[in-house]
Amino acid sequence: MTSLTRERSWLLDRNLLKLVYQCRRLIRSEFGVQLHLTEEHLEQHLADYAGKSSSQTLVDTWECLLAQVPELRMKTEEHSKKIYRGMNIIDDTEVARITGAGQEADLSRKKKIIYRGQVLG
Repeated sequence: MTSLTRERSWLLDRNLLKLVYQCRRLIRSEFGVQLHLTEEHLEQHLADYAGKSSSQTLVDTWECLLAQVPELRMKTEEHSKKIYRGMNIIDDTEVARITGAGQEADLSRKKKIIYRGQVLG
């Protein structure tokens, strides 16, 4: 618990705490999710919801918080890499870009659907 306290010493600043409260309030109103200051990955949750949000106010508030606390940017970028069994997972956008060229070739081929031994299509 003491390491978590050292990592979140920036929350003791009143102006930064106001920004975090504003982010939490906007997330609660838009997504219906109540984030607590004692959550283990609070920074990551704030970054995720700010990325998903359609509210420009939430995005601006999060960017303002990142500008004042640069160590948050490093923490959120560190957690944003998707790792499965020790290997990096390619983002969905990269997969879509890679498979986009292959889909045009697949459209010319029609997939056979077999149901109970009978070819349907």
